[in-house]
Amino acid sequence: MGAKAMNARWDRWHTCSLCEQQYHGVVRCALGYACWKTYLGRPEADRARRLSMTQLGNGLYDAKQYEESSSVMEAELAMRRRHGDSGSNILVVQNNLANTYQHLGQSEQALQLKRDVYYGTVKLYGEENEKSLSVVNYALAIFGLERFEDVKALLRKLLPVARRVLGESNDLTLRMRINYAMALYADTSATLDDIREAVAMLEETARTGRRVLGGTHPLLEAFEGALRAAQETLRAREAPSASA
Repeated sequence: MGAKAMNARWDRWHTCSLCEQQYHGVVRCALGYACWKTYLGRPEADRARRLSMTQLGNGLYDAKQYEESSSVMEAELAMRRRHGDSGSNILVVQNNLANTYQHLGQSEQALQLKRDVYYGTVKLYGEENEKSLSVVNYALAIFGLERFEDVKALLRKLLPVARRVLGESNDLTLRMRINYAMALYADTSATLDDIREAVAMLEETARTGRRVLGGTHPLLEAFEGALRAAQETLRAREAPSASA
């Protein structure tokens, strides 16, 4: 069976053939188990066997069964390494596992994996590649540990690259901008100028997002939520100055 035919056949495990939407929640989880059971008897080196493990791990994750998901993904990662799988495939599994660790509250483990994914991706594709610029997940992991200076340093370096390679209106560029602004205003050592810069950046990002993505896009809600939080922080900081 050719790769194209294989991919078309494989889609049934994650995408509805009628509405062409991906399954989610308990339905995706059930299909993950069904996929795994279908190919379980094949050798570990078999491509379908490996992909079935991915489907099971992702299905459990989508159903918020993070403990079980992490166990499956850890086993999948070990299996792919044993059989010398490609670097790009291993990076995908590492990133999925890092997201699962994040949900389990294992922030340090998640951060280490996301760091490995980022530098591994840069090594494979170079810094000015869209895959490498997907470092937003890495920045968010650092943000979750309140390492704001690290986030700002990383995104100061990557934002100009994203603007040049992807464009100002690309959703990845917009995500980077929102993460940078959040790191600016959420830092307890932020100056008034830092918070004002964050508000201005978020106002511009929300406008761009509304124009490019449309008013119902999920990202827009994130942009506007961050803007409201930054504005509240600014009002709180300006209030003592106004009353002095």
